[in-house]
Amino acid sequence: MSKNIVPDCAGCPLSPTDRICVNRKGKGHKGCPTLTKKVLTEEAREEYQKGEVAEFARQASIQEAECYGGRGKKGAVLYPTKPRIQEICEFATKMGYRRLGFVFCEGLLQEGKLVAQILKAQGFEVVSAVCKVGSIPKEEIGIRDDEKIRIGEYEPMCNPILQAKILNDSKTEFNIAMGLCVGHDALFFKYADAPTTVLAAKDRITGHNPLSAIYTSHSYYKKLLIKGFETPDDR
Repeated sequence: MSKNIVPDCAGCPLSPTDRICVNRKGKGHKGCPTLTKKVLTEEAREEYQKGEVAEFARQASIQEAECYGGRGKKGAVLYPTKPRIQEICEFATKMGYRRLGFVFCEGLLQEGKLVAQILKAQGFEVVSAVCKVGSIPKEEIGIRDDEKIRIGEYEPMCNPILQAKILNDSKTEFNIAMGLCVGHDALFFKYADAPTTVLAAKDRITGHNPLSAIYTSHSYYKKLLIKGFETPDDR
């Protein structure tokens, strides 16, 4: 029966402290994969015992804990202590990585320079590739002129596969992605050899803070809950 049950952690009606994934004495609802996917759980457990995967997971958990203040103090409230860029640097150091790959959007050139500066200041070698690298015209992937951003002008395509190949060729140990477009980021992850973390996800309208639209989906972005995103005024 469990094979036909779709995992649905997002639809769990239980409070965090009552969930079996957090509390061993807790419970799970019909779509709880902790209860219904025990074979997969054991397969994952075996993977965590393998070589570098084991150390990678261990250091990631240590890094997670070190980002909170108030740990170990009875009655204390946990509070965050580090921005993500600091986390990335500290985790890479824990893993002994020296050569980092950095891919970013052409629209974030200034931010890209600052990120590279920070990484180098922390002692890393940085191999970077911007999204338009290679300057391949969009026509080569079947884009019509009216489908371009700048109609009537030369427009190179975003090139996540080449970004990945450049980093692979340089044998980067750990990659950082910043501001790649939806879909382009997925292609980069697919083709990159080294593990990749995301510093920032592109969201043009929210200043690259995608969750702001989620947080306001009950108010200003209520149209997100309407199929097709249409409001009466849009029709």
